[in-house]
Amino acid sequence: MRYTYCPHCGERLGEKELGDEGMVPWCGRCERPVWEAFTTAVIAAVVNEDNEVALLRQRYISAETYVCVSGIMKPGESAENAMVREIGEELGLAVKELRYMGSWPHKNGDMLMLGFRAVVEKGEFALSREVDAARWAPFDEALPLIREGSIAQQLVRAAIAFRRGEQKEETL
Repeated sequence: MRYTYCPHCGERLGEKELGDEGMVPWCGRCERPVWEAFTTAVIAAVVNEDNEVALLRQRYISAETYVCVSGIMKPGESAENAMVREIGEELGLAVKELRYMGSWPHKNGDMLMLGFRAVVEKGEFALSREVDAARWAPFDEALPLIREGSIAQQLVRAAIAFRRGEQKEETL
């Protein structure tokens, strides 16, 4: 979000050169920069002990492909707590292990996605109202079910490689 007015005092913003940042939106009344705002979200490749990944169908995202569990971080919430909460809300599963995998800017750059690999015990799903369907997909079948080149597909690919011992680093 680009601000026209200062979100703190309501003054119309001007511009000021600020070191290496160049020209930035500036509030003359507060005497401080007003940075563009973006949303921080979390996304996880949820895997189980049978080398399967949980994939969701959410029509408001895509009617043709599956997606991973994702959601918006709430103010005051850590990325890890947000991810555990989202997995519990959307799938009804408890997280046993959570590992940060990397971050991606989303589409038009107004959202940052923080990606995780979450290990859960395989169980029946208890879906939230925002999830139309979910399934366990074996690793060998999962990638074609997800939109090519998407953040979800990159994350699932990395989580599979990590599980198979092909990727040693925590980040992509």
